[in-house]
Amino acid sequence: MSIERQQIGQRMSRIVKHNGTLYLCGQVCKDATQDITEQTRTMLEKVDELLLEAGSSREHILSATIYLKTMADFAAMNAVWDAWVPEGHAPARACVEAAMARPELLVEISVIAAER
Repeated sequence: MSIERQQIGQRMSRIVKHNGTLYLCGQVCKDATQDITEQTRTMLEKVDELLLEAGSSREHILSATIYLKTMADFAAMNAVWDAWVPEGHAPARACVEAAMARPELLVEISVIAAER
């Protein structure tokens, strides 16, 4: 029962592997000055990068929790999400409205995936 941590910081590890399951820390956009569409797009790019580094892919996502600053952005976020998720590989998902760490952030995601 080994636990492997990657990109370890004082507060969190960006990737944790345990028994073939990957846990990614929360991911936000690359540029918080952008709108919900662009914030969602670049947030998901970062998820792709971490999954690749960890030996997985979006086809192997088991669960995703999405945090929105306001549910008014739900449809716009879903438009990007729906185009990103491979057909037939939709993970279990929750989406909630939440206070964000910085006021300019509109969306954050937490992902659990299986290794390839």
